[in-house]
Amino acid sequence: MVEHHPVRVHRSEENLPRTGQLAWKIAEVASDPVEVPADVIDMVVNRIIDNASVAIASLNRAPVVAARAQALSHPVSAHGAGASVIGVDSLVSAEWAAWANGVAVRELDYHDTFLATDYSHPGDNIPPILAAAQHTGASGRDLVRAIATGYEVQVDLVKAICLHKHKIDHVAHLGPSAAAGIGTLLGLDQNVIFHAVGQALHTTTATRQSRKGEISTWKAHAPAFAGKMAVEAVDRAMRGQTSPTPIYEGEDGVIAWLLDGPEATYHVPLPAKGEPKRAILDTYTKEHSAEYQAQAWIDLARRLNSAHPEATNPDDVASIVIHTSHHTHFVIGSGANDPQKYDPTASRETLDHSIPYIFTVALQDGRWHHEDSYAPARAARPDTVALWRKVTTVEDPEWTRRYHSLDIAEKAFGGRVEITLADGSVITDEIAVADAHPLGARPFARADYVAKLRMLAKGVVDDAELDRFLGAVERLPDLPAGSLGQLNIVARPGVIDAAAAPQGLL
Repeated sequence: MVEHHPVRVHRSEENLPRTGQLAWKIAEVASDPVEVPADVIDMVVNRIIDNASVAIASLNRAPVVAARAQALSHPVSAHGAGASVIGVDSLVSAEWAAWANGVAVRELDYHDTFLATDYSHPGDNIPPILAAAQHTGASGRDLVRAIATGYEVQVDLVKAICLHKHKIDHVAHLGPSAAAGIGTLLGLDQNVIFHAVGQALHTTTATRQSRKGEISTWKAHAPAFAGKMAVEAVDRAMRGQTSPTPIYEGEDGVIAWLLDGPEATYHVPLPAKGEPKRAILDTYTKEHSAEYQAQAWIDLARRLNSAHPEATNPDDVASIVIHTSHHTHFVIGSGANDPQKYDPTASRETLDHSIPYIFTVALQDGRWHHEDSYAPARAARPDTVALWRKVTTVEDPEWTRRYHSLDIAEKAFGGRVEITLADGSVITDEIAVADAHPLGARPFARADYVAKLRMLAKGVVDDAELDRFLGAVERLPDLPAGSLGQLNIVARPGVIDAAAAPQGLL
């Protein structure tokens, strides 16, 4: 059973009681000691594998190298065992492990997603929750319950509260969800979780410029920062420190000044007391390293490559028009009015938010690769640039409606493409969801997650180390307290050159 909680701005003189505040309701969910269903446990295991695979693949990318170097400068803090940093056999302070691992997980834009009223990568909850679990000597069962909470809170916020309309970055939903998950992990009092949630939200609201124009390396750091802030917010709340209250509903709070304003009312769905937290089952991972709205388009482009090879030659194509949802058109399509989305010298972060580029390369190559498809030489290929600049997007109201549908059977992230050839003939095709989506042509299952890990870890991690990790994670609910260090993966000798890390201030 789901309860929908009305959330609106209250004047200070109304003195909204704590029990009526959204942060309190979130804390109530986090402190509910309900058990986790078997299918949710299975998906938690899948997502830990998924996060590990994409983190391993990014170990030597510049943002990850820098974040890891920062983390390794911060030794284990006084009140715990410390937490692992992906790729290395070292323990650091928990908040810095959350930082380094959060950057590694997000860098390739290649892990799970949930899209509704707003956007999210709920797998971003795992690095801070796992870091806190390792530091405190938690068990596998504790970790499963905590991750289920993190996913539940983030997905429920994403279903109800739109951030992007006001150009607020979606990690503003991640700070509260990660704090709530850590609260579940530690079995904290509801009042402590309440203040941690409020602090985490207050410190993680930022603009969406990190995903606009020339997209920078901060795109990978933003969720890691939110996770780090969540760890620190819990620490402060456990020490008796309080949060701005009411953080959502106050007359100078988030809704009043950053979102829809004093006249707005949101209805946030949260599980009733005693109800299991199942929201992770509404989420979906990526087969391809690109923005989620590009997943289905890559699959359609691959299909068109073999069915219509003539569409891959710019000399034979007059135009390519992608009819799609509002979000795809205005955020990663030509509706964004970002010239960088058509710039062959643009950063990888910019190209993975350009559906014209992604569709063009997948159409020409019949595949998508997390490194090769973004290589500067690949982006600059003259025939690619010529075809790329013939690709535009338009919003189609029906695809926008399906994008926002709450009915999982019709919710869609694709659209229809019309390719007009130079001879005047038109090729039309459409796709609703990615092949890897639960309703797609080839839904991802455990074997696919494992295959993704082995593919991305090839040459980076020894097979024996992968086997050890997989054996541990597949026993997750039974891992005893203090054994969660087994969920780290260490790279082969020589893969990481610590001496090559950039020097900073600290």
